[in-house]
Formats: sequence, C-alpha cells, structure tokens
Amino acid sequence: MDAVAPIVSAGWLAEHRDDVLVADVRWYLDGRSGRDAYAAGHVAGAIFVDLDRALADPPSPERGRHPLPSAQRFAQELGALGIDDAATVVAYDDAGGLSAARLVWMLRRLGQPAALLDGGLQAWAGELERGAPAGALAPASRAPRDWPPSVLAGIDEVATTTAPLLDARAAERYAGEVEPIDPRAGHIPGARSVPFAGSLAQDGRFLDPERLRARFGDEPVIAYCGSGVSACHLLIAHEAAGLGPGRLFPGSWSQWSADPARPIQTGLRRSA
Repeated sequence: MDAVAPIVSAGWLAEHRDDVLVADVRWYLDGRSGRDAYAAGHVAGAIFVDLDRALADPPSPERGRHPLPSAQRFAQELGALGIDDAATVVAYDDAGGLSAARLVWMLRRLGQPAALLDGGLQAWAGELERGAPAGALAPASRAPRDWPPSVLAGIDEVATTTAPLLDARAAERYAGEVEPIDPRAGHIPGARSVPFAGSLAQDGRFLDPERLRARFGDEPVIAYCGSGVSACHLLIAHEAAGLGPGRLFPGSWSQWSADPARPIQTGLRRSA
C-alpha cells in the first residue's frame, strides 16, 4: 500500500486487514497499564506498542516528559516488534486516538504509510483477542531515519514564532486552573486553546474535514500539549482537514514549564 489517509474507519480496516499491521498504543496519564488493557482484549493480531519505551526517549526537565526517541532507538524498538520500513500501520487506543496518534504521526513524518483507527477500539466490531496474539511477529530489520527538521519546532523558535501556536491540552490546564503533572500551571504566551478532544464528535469519531478546518484556519501551525503526545492527535486532525502536517513542539509544556526563565500566561484564550 503506497499511501493511506491519516484516519481510516473500522470498515476500511476490516476490508484491508490482511494488508496492514495493527498496533495497540493504549497509554494512560493516570498511570494505568496500557499493556494490561491490551492483554484483557485487543483487535485480533494487533501488537502492543509501549509509548514510553518505543515512542519516547527517557524524560528530563531539559527535553520534557516524552522527548522524541533517537532515530536509532525508534528503529530498534519498532524492529523488535516486527514493524519494518514497508509495513502499513493502523494504530488505535481507547481514548479517541490520544496516544495512538503519536505513532501514526511519527511514521507518517518519516514517509511510512500509517493511519489512526477512527473511533478507536470501541469502533471495532470484530472479536477481541486476549493475551499475546497468536503467531507473534518476528523481529524485522529497520533502518534508522532522522526526524525531518521541517516538521519540528524547538523551544527557542516557539518563544518567538509568529505562526499560530496551538495548545492541545484540556482548557482548564491551558488556563492554569489545574496542573496535575508539570512544574507550573498555565500556557505558553500567545498560544491558543485548541483541545485535541474538540476534533471528535460525541461518538468518539473525528469531525468531518470541513468542521476540522474551521478549528485551525489556513495558516501553518505549531502544536504542543503536555509532553508532545496529544499534540500529535491535533496534527493528525490538521492533516485530515487537508491543511498539511503542521509542526510539533516535542518538549511541549513539560519542557517549557520546567525552565523558570520561560514566561507563562494563565486564563483562557479559546480558539475552537
């Protein structure tokens, strides 16, 4: 499969099941185990991708809670799971794509076909499998590929950018009313509140492209969140709206708020 849309339906997945590799990327901010959730029931044949292990380097105040992994680490971890460079990957979770979007964004920015399952696990009507999948994938060879600088924005650029800067966190975290995990509460000065969950309808599926475009406008954007995870969800929605990939600030609020020299704002400046 040479190309795939950034978001696909459960019907599409059922039709193409033999042509794609399915990845379960469940992860929870509250500390619950995604691996345990996977073992309790997952799409038949899906492999589990550990976000903290495969999709991030170790956390640090200087780089944030989920720094992008090095090219070598990403290639090694995905290769060990059996995901080679040629695989078409469809990823899901059970939270509207919150964590699965991280894998999809990473693969697509490297030029590999990948898509988010619209509606997540809840949209899948097929029988679920428990425990490890029958016939687990053999390790695959995967060449390290550097992250394209054109899809990233560093902390110093974010501090001076004139591009729309979108905060994907919940509005109350953006406003500084609560902060459950990072050093300071608030948001990066000039950022707009565009919670990732606002890209979803009540049934957990993505809004149509026209309604998504209304959230973003037509300028190239930079997205951030707490640690660069849900911001990927926002960027997948941006791409699905036909607006291009946008850029990610990987360190996000966890990096920004850890530096006492960086200014913060509080209060709500809602974009959509």
